[in-house]
Amino acid sequence: MSDSATPATPVTFPPAFLWGAATSAYQIEGAVREDGRTPSIWDTFSHTPGKTIGGDTGDIAVDHYHRYRDDVALMADLNLNAYRFSVSWSRVQPTGRGPAVQRGLDFYRKLVDELLAKGIKPAVTLYHWDLPQELEDAGGWPERDTAYRFAEYAQIVGEALGDRVEQWITLNEPWCSAFLGYASGVHAPGRTDPVAALRAAHHLNLAHGLGAKALRSVMPARNSVAISLNSSVVRPLSPSDPADVAAARKIDDLSSGIFHGPVMHGAYPETLLEATSSLTDWSYVLDGDLDLIHQPLDALGLNYYTPTLVSAADPDAKGPRADGHGASEHSPWPAAEDVAFHQSPGEQTEMGWSVDPTGLHELIMRYHREAPGLPIYITENGAAYDDKPDADGTVHDPERVAYLHGHLSAVRRAIADGADVRGYFLWSLLDNFEWAYGYDKRFGAVYVDYVTQQRTPKSSALWYARAAKSGTLPEPEHI
Repeated sequence: MSDSATPATPVTFPPAFLWGAATSAYQIEGAVREDGRTPSIWDTFSHTPGKTIGGDTGDIAVDHYHRYRDDVALMADLNLNAYRFSVSWSRVQPTGRGPAVQRGLDFYRKLVDELLAKGIKPAVTLYHWDLPQELEDAGGWPERDTAYRFAEYAQIVGEALGDRVEQWITLNEPWCSAFLGYASGVHAPGRTDPVAALRAAHHLNLAHGLGAKALRSVMPARNSVAISLNSSVVRPLSPSDPADVAAARKIDDLSSGIFHGPVMHGAYPETLLEATSSLTDWSYVLDGDLDLIHQPLDALGLNYYTPTLVSAADPDAKGPRADGHGASEHSPWPAAEDVAFHQSPGEQTEMGWSVDPTGLHELIMRYHREAPGLPIYITENGAAYDDKPDADGTVHDPERVAYLHGHLSAVRRAIADGADVRGYFLWSLLDNFEWAYGYDKRFGAVYVDYVTQQRTPKSSALWYARAAKSGTLPEPEHI
């Protein structure tokens, strides 16, 4: 078939496609001491001197706890038909065990009711990195018991919201929880033990499986249970160099296979077990664990920002590790000292991440092949830019408009190529507390003045609202 005869990618999205935005509890809620909430690991970490830029914390964040009605009204004004948010574990179950605090659950009940009243479909993420501090004091994710505590918490939230919320996500980006939290230490709880990180990864997997079972025990069968993975799109610096290809395989196992292997296929990759054998014998994987982890998925959430470029390491090379995951003397990649990370080519965001929509298409098609027929949602995609209001108060962010246009075009191309992608959740609805970067990086489609808490939709929010209303992608300059 000649190029001229190749069908063009359709310009419209499926009628039932979800046009959403995403947030997480600690990044937006504030109200950290209200209605029975107790500290999470991110409260402790952000209040530890030197851990966040400017010593910023999520104590107030963008005050969504008090402003949720206005924020939901804003979503409706932007034509969103879906909203993904996370539940604060320590707001619902302050010690990480025992009975729920109903005042905490009531906040999420009211939020869900407000969303439904505006015709916006809620999608609940149970865990977005904010482990109750008491559970960390008891050992945190490296300890097996934490997975069982998560299942108890999942059942509590499922019972409270399962009659009205159909879309559920157990864990968001367990890679970050395990390896940024316990290996490199750039995220809470700030530990730097690669063996603890590998143990944490397994127990996060176990928490997913146990949590999925717990949710299904208390919710209607129509509800969807998923997990959101930030599987890396790992590319070898030289595809023809076997050493670079081997380096890419190692990082792919550590970023992707360590989670999708047991979750989707009931087994860890043999190459992962071999590569990490110098650190652990994996004896914490008990009989029956893989069956528990390998629960049926109703959907898969994929988070994508930028590809990862690696090669075999030059033993004489020195310098920072350009993996895009923060500065630390400790690597988030256990047993991967023989791998070097490189800056991917092209335009970069404020995070220093290259803009490459082809990586999103590649990621979607990988999982389309790996699990044919499994519905896929892009549960996070977005970019940080140095957004500032103009003299008249408007906020123009043409770079983000172009970013969204490029990545949504990649999603549309994947759908045309046969992938069952059912929704897209822009990261993020609002500028917010960006973890260790504090308030220094702005990912929001809506600008937030952190002093007054005033919300101002940026050009990208207005562009996205047009896309959501029409089911097509306006040209980037047509804002």
